[in-house]
Amino acid sequence: MALGVGIVGLPNVGKSTLFNALTRAQNAEAANYPFCTIEPNKATVPLSDIRLDALTKIAKPEKVVKATVDFIDIAGLVRGASKGEGLGNKFLANIRESSAILQVVRCFADNDVVHVEGGIDPIRDIEIIETELILADMQSLEKRLDRVGRMARSDKDLRKEVEAMELLMKHLNDEKPVRTFPRSENDPILTTLTELQLLTDKPVIYCANVGETEIAHDNEQVARVKAYAAAKGCDVVVISAKMEAEMVGLSDAERDDFLTSYGLQESGLDQTARMAYHTLGLASYFTVGPKEVRAWTFHRGWSAPKCAGVIHTDFERGFIRAEVIAYNDYIRLNGEAGAKAAGVMRVEGKEYLVQDGDVMHFLFNV
Repeated sequence: MALGVGIVGLPNVGKSTLFNALTRAQNAEAANYPFCTIEPNKATVPLSDIRLDALTKIAKPEKVVKATVDFIDIAGLVRGASKGEGLGNKFLANIRESSAILQVVRCFADNDVVHVEGGIDPIRDIEIIETELILADMQSLEKRLDRVGRMARSDKDLRKEVEAMELLMKHLNDEKPVRTFPRSENDPILTTLTELQLLTDKPVIYCANVGETEIAHDNEQVARVKAYAAAKGCDVVVISAKMEAEMVGLSDAERDDFLTSYGLQESGLDQTARMAYHTLGLASYFTVGPKEVRAWTFHRGWSAPKCAGVIHTDFERGFIRAEVIAYNDYIRLNGEAGAKAAGVMRVEGKEYLVQDGDVMHFLFNV
């Protein structure tokens, strides 16, 4: 299961620089002018997980397979993007492909890097992007409302959906994103949300991009972003895209030393990926053997059969039971044999809800 995170923001806030740093690849042009990103750049990035390292030391497998995140670098949006300004709706469509939005906002001053709005104000920048996404959602909803409204004249069930869409349109008109629109199980609006994949229904992480000397402590602009995000119920990650770019090409040891020199324990990639997992309610379970140690991504609250289906649909369809060892027990007892001897390997059935870090072996029959 790949997690797609769309990197958005105004031009010249550091999106492409961050993308290059996150993916450790110089395949997204970074330049000091708007719209230097012409096509959305995509890269699949392995996630660092210290638990995999510990499992690998015990199992000594032939290979290790990490969970991944798909990062999508999308061209800078500007005022009027929903009406075609700048590169317009083409890039709004690219955002629709993402599972979450990482909105990069500039929290550093640099006279050599122009700002499309003329000055540094991250809250203003956030609100510009949010307004454009809301306007784009209103356009999408209006088209569906017009089409379904005509059909609803002879269909009572569709009338309920039309009423729900009208309430959602009012919600958007009040400058509120779709993700804050109340909904319940079997709500008539769910059909609309599934079909339209509205932009402001996606979870948002705010990425405060700071200067190298400001990474160890929050400046005034970062404090403003954190306060704004807290009020909206969103997460924040603080990164220096310039500093991350300087780590491209370093060995793991050099990278660790570089981070330590700034008083940091993890890179921007690690912070962003971890934050994305948290925002989307994702977790990892592990399969461990002599040939392979692998991390598998699942949604918190998924049952054992559903998680088995991440490996292969046959595993879910023919699920019999799962053998489960909690990660801490696996490490403490030095592997599966020790866990079995201590009686901590459990046999779980179809109702078991898989926990983050579980070491699992599925038995199935098809």
